[in-house]
Amino acid sequence: MNRNNISSIHKTRILNRQILKLAIPNIISNLSIPLLSSVDMALMGRQESAIYIGAVALGAVIFNFIYWSFAFLRMGTTGLTAQAYGKKDATQMINILGRALALALIGAILLIVLQILIGQMSVYLLGASNEVETIAQEYFYIRIWAAPATLCLYVLMGWFFGMQNSIYPLILTIFINIINIVCNVYFVNYLGMKASGVALGTVIAQYSGFVLGLGLFWYKYSYLIASFQRQAILEWQSFKAFMALNSDIFIRPFCLVFALAFFENQSAILGDLTLAANGILLQLILWVSYGVDGFAYASESLIGKYHGAKEQKELDKAIKYSFYWGMGLAIVYSLLYALLGENLLYIFTNQEEIVLMAMPFLIWVIIFPIISTPAYIWDGIYIGMTASKAMRNTMVGALAIYLTFFFLQYKFTNWGNDGLWASLILLLISRGLMQWKWYREKMKV
Repeated sequence: MNRNNISSIHKTRILNRQILKLAIPNIISNLSIPLLSSVDMALMGRQESAIYIGAVALGAVIFNFIYWSFAFLRMGTTGLTAQAYGKKDATQMINILGRALALALIGAILLIVLQILIGQMSVYLLGASNEVETIAQEYFYIRIWAAPATLCLYVLMGWFFGMQNSIYPLILTIFINIINIVCNVYFVNYLGMKASGVALGTVIAQYSGFVLGLGLFWYKYSYLIASFQRQAILEWQSFKAFMALNSDIFIRPFCLVFALAFFENQSAILGDLTLAANGILLQLILWVSYGVDGFAYASESLIGKYHGAKEQKELDKAIKYSFYWGMGLAIVYSLLYALLGENLLYIFTNQEEIVLMAMPFLIWVIIFPIISTPAYIWDGIYIGMTASKAMRNTMVGALAIYLTFFFLQYKFTNWGNDGLWASLILLLISRGLMQWKWYREKMKV
C-alpha cells in the first residue's frame, strides 16, 4: 500500500470521526424530542377515551405547523454561522446570532398577538369532532405562551451547530425534555390536568431551556460580544440577505408541515379511531426523522465549513459518508419496526381497539426509514451550502406530487388510510430524487 493510499485512509477515518462526533450528540438530543411527544401520547393514551390522543396529536400538528414554519431560524443560522466559522470571521458569527434572535422575538410577538385567530382557524381547518376540537383548543391556548422561548432556542441551537458545537444542543435538549416529562407526568397523573397539563409542562420546560442556553453561550462565547456590531442588526443589506435566504428556507418546512397537517386532517375525516391510530404511527415516524436528522445536522456543519473554506474534495467526501451513516441507521430502524412493531404500539396506549386499527398500516412505518433518509440527508447538505432556492423548489415539487397522487387515488380507487400513507411515502421518494437530480445538475461550490 503506497503512501497516498495510507494518507487517504487516514483522512477518511478522520472525516468519519468528525461525522460521528457531530452526529451522535445530535442523535441523542434529537431522539429526546420525539421521546417527549411519545410520553405525552402515552399519558393521553391511558385516559378514558381515544379523543385525548387525537386532541394532543392535533395540537401537536398545529404547533408543528407554526414552529416548523420558523425552522428557517435554526437552518439559516446554522448554514451562515458554519460558513463564517470556516472563514474565521468572528464579527459575522456574532452578528448572525443577533439578527436571528431579533427576528425570532418579532415572530414570537406576532404569534401571541394573533393567537386567537391562529387557534380558531387551525382547529377548524383540521376538521376533527367537536370533543377533540375543544380539548385541542385548550392545549393550544396554554402552549402558545412558550413561543418566545421556543423560537429563540431555535436560533441558539442553530448557532451552536454552526459553531461546530453539538454538545450544547445535546445538553439543552435533554435538559428541556427532562423538565418537560417530569412536569407532564406530575400535572397529568397527580393533578389530573390531562391535555392542559401537557401544554403547561411544555411552557415551563421551554423557558427553563432558554435560560440555560443563554448561560451556556455566556460561559463559552462571551468573548465574541466584543466583536458584535449593534447596527449590523438593522443594517439593511445584511438583514435583507439574511431574510432572502430564510424566506426560501421557510417554504420547505412550511410545505412539509402542510403535508403532515393534511395527513392529520384526512385522518380526522376517517374518524377519531383512525386519527388516534395514525397519531401513534406518526410517533414512530418522528423517531426516524429526528434520529436520521442527527447525520443531517452533521452534514450541515461539515458541508458549511468546507463550502466556506472552498474545499471541494473534502465536501464531496463528507456528502458520501453522511449518506453511508444515515442509510445504515435507517436500516436499523426498519429492522426494529419489523421485529417489534406491535409491541411498540402498546407503549402508547392500552386501548386494544386503537392498536388493532394501527396494525394493518404498520408496514408503511417499516419501509419509511429507508425511503425517507435520502431526503433528510440532502436537506442537511443544502442547508450547509445555503442552497435555499434548491430546497424550496424540490419541496414544492414534492408537495405537488403528494397532493396530486392523493386526490387521484381518492377519486378513482379510494384506498382509504392506505392511500393516505402511500401519498406520504411518495412525498419523501419524490423529494429525495429531485434533490439528488438538482445537486448533480446545478450545485457547485
